[in-house]
Amino acid sequence: MITHQTILALDVGEKRIGLAKADTDTKFPFALTWINMDEHVFENVYKQMEEHGANKLVVGFPRNQSGEATQQSAYVLDFVERLRSQGLEIVLQDESLTSVHAENYLRSLGKPYEKGDIDAHAAAIILGDYLEERYGH
Repeated sequence: MITHQTILALDVGEKRIGLAKADTDTKFPFALTWINMDEHVFENVYKQMEEHGANKLVVGFPRNQSGEATQQSAYVLDFVERLRSQGLEIVLQDESLTSVHAENYLRSLGKPYEKGDIDAHAAAIILGDYLEERYGH
């Protein structure tokens, strides 16, 4: 039996981190916000986890079109290892084209949006993919 979990997803970039949230009961991911990549980034990730009662992180893992790791992959892995050193449960999830899909979605709404909105929606897509693979419909 699956126990209830609240999960946060991160779309890690060099300037910002997009955040999304879902729980294992409803399995519906939604974009939350973004965090600037600065000297407070880890503190801010922990704060978001505490604020939302999250006990797991799903982090988007970038790859190139051939499925191979990239320089950005190494950047994300370093970031993840720094989080794991604090004892956090972290799962890597393929993030192929999530930012493209997120931006297309936001553009389709016909409303203004910021780059951070793209990151947050990309995190929601990453989380949705994880939930689909792990829990199905």
